[in-house]
Amino acid sequence: METTQGQLSNGERHAETRRVTLIGAVLNLVLAAMKILFGWLTQSQALIADGVHSLSDLLSDGLVWFASSHAAQDPDQEHPYGHGRFETLATLGLGVLLGLVGLGIGWDAVSRLFDPGALVVPGGLALVIALLSILTKEWLYHYTLRVARRIKSEMVRANAWHHRSDAVSSIVVLVGVGGAMAGLPYLDALAAAVVALMIAHVGWEIGWPAAQELADSGLEEARLQQIRSAILSVRGVKAIHMLRTRKMGGRASVDVHVLVDPWLSVSEGHIISQTVTDRLREQVEEVDDVTVHIDPEDDEEAPPTAGLPLREEAERLLAAHWEGIEGAEQRERLVFHYLDGRVDVDVYFPLSLCTGNGTAQALREALQARLAPLPEFGRVRIYFG
Repeated sequence: METTQGQLSNGERHAETRRVTLIGAVLNLVLAAMKILFGWLTQSQALIADGVHSLSDLLSDGLVWFASSHAAQDPDQEHPYGHGRFETLATLGLGVLLGLVGLGIGWDAVSRLFDPGALVVPGGLALVIALLSILTKEWLYHYTLRVARRIKSEMVRANAWHHRSDAVSSIVVLVGVGGAMAGLPYLDALAAAVVALMIAHVGWEIGWPAAQELADSGLEEARLQQIRSAILSVRGVKAIHMLRTRKMGGRASVDVHVLVDPWLSVSEGHIISQTVTDRLREQVEEVDDVTVHIDPEDDEEAPPTAGLPLREEAERLLAAHWEGIEGAEQRERLVFHYLDGRVDVDVYFPLSLCTGNGTAQALREALQARLAPLPEFGRVRIYFG
């Protein structure tokens, strides 16, 4: 896929995503194993819960890896708008996963709080593991977030915040384990419950926007204003209406109706449309796919040309009503203008038909008069050449 200046290609985004995901997966595997193992050895429920959290990070890394492979593919016949929604689906799946993990850990922690006999004091090694986890996950959060901003990926950004939630949860574990060792054994279970709430909250924060995106929610108002300004800066654009946007992973699609001078040629209208497309891709980072409808008049509330005859029917009506007018049969071309609820007609005749000063006026008046019974037709203009 072609990219404008400052944008990464799908292949480049895919490579960056896989690199940062692989680094995260390796670190998550090591941390999860250490937390669960030493949580079990030191009898720290909070550290075990944190280890399960790290396992969910590992699962999310695998989800990101799989989704990025699909999202990087170019549009095809089955996916004409590209594969960006695979990224959105992965983000939603990650949010649901976090929510379920949070509920499971929270249920176990609360159960222990109501059973004092199940409370134990963890060993000091749990503090060391929690501190190591904090430092590692905080570094991983900042590194992943930088990559997400560079490649403009909500999926990678969601994974970065997943790392941050793990770092913060390890802080809670550090406090809980320290408090339990200081003579407050319930703090370890309480820390596990707090970690569970944090996990569930992060799941909501990243899952809800993804669900909205799958429901085709549009860009935020600030971006819409930027899009409007970019379109109106194109020479020849008089106004815009029916602006619609939707997100597709790290990209956005724009659909807009542009009002231009109704007497422009089709080719000039097309070049204005292409200029609008190029301007949006240059000035609005997320915009990738653009559809521009060129309108000669405002049709936002109702199409003023609804019900008017198309060319075949219009030509048949004109032929029937102009029959018998001297010279009318020599017309070479008809151009129809559908404006203000009527069809204006440009009629082209050979130059040889214009034999005197009054010829053109008489012919035009005759043609116009014959259209009086047809309210769907407006003005008639004639040209010789």
